[in-house]
Amino acid sequence: MLYNKLLPVAMLLGASVAQNATLRYMPFGDSITEIICWRAKLWEKLKPTEWGSVDWVGSGRGENNCGDSNYDRDNEGHSGFLAIDIANRKQLVGWLQRNPADVITMHLGTNDIVQQNKPTNDIIAAFTTLVGVMRDSNPNMKIVVAQIIPMGFGNYNTQIQNLNKAIIPWAQGLNKTESPIWVVDQYTGFSGTTDLRDGVHPNASGDDKMVNVWYPALVNAFQVAQAEKQATAAKYVKVPFTA
Repeated sequence: MLYNKLLPVAMLLGASVAQNATLRYMPFGDSITEIICWRAKLWEKLKPTEWGSVDWVGSGRGENNCGDSNYDRDNEGHSGFLAIDIANRKQLVGWLQRNPADVITMHLGTNDIVQQNKPTNDIIAAFTTLVGVMRDSNPNMKIVVAQIIPMGFGNYNTQIQNLNKAIIPWAQGLNKTESPIWVVDQYTGFSGTTDLRDGVHPNASGDDKMVNVWYPALVNAFQVAQAEKQATAAKYVKVPFTA
């Protein structure tokens, strides 16, 4: 009898957890995450789906005059920032404390190469630190990491390709069942000549290409994260005992 009296409370607790299971997504990176329009286009593509209610989070709201006043502009893109500096200065720690997330996308490394010619190994080491911060914030963080887009000037694309090549075994080595890392290829098929507005940032066609790469990986990450939240909520719902 005592078990049955507790049942409504347990069921209410489960319902409460389910109601609070709204996913939180952080777009994380540099100016290629901040002052662009792929975020607006990605939000619009997700809007009519079951993932239209996902809460985008971050301390910034920058963009590139995308002409869309409806989309969730919250993001953690920081123009000019290096992955190495973000890691060494522990900046992501505070960003995630203020805006915790379930899913995060990361497009970083461009400034490390273009501004300071940092070695691939140093950038990868910074990525490892950043993943550690993500998992300290949320041990079940779902992580989508981009092989970054090419540049339209200079001789940087060889270094970018070296970084992109290193990302795959790095991600495989850090992958966890509870906190998977998926790698998406934003480089292949992206033109440094016709898909950039200024040699660095995507134009309309570049934004579209980035959306088409992010979208399936992000939907998959949302599905995995949501299933996990629902499973957690179900643990609180008790089934009455019958003899």
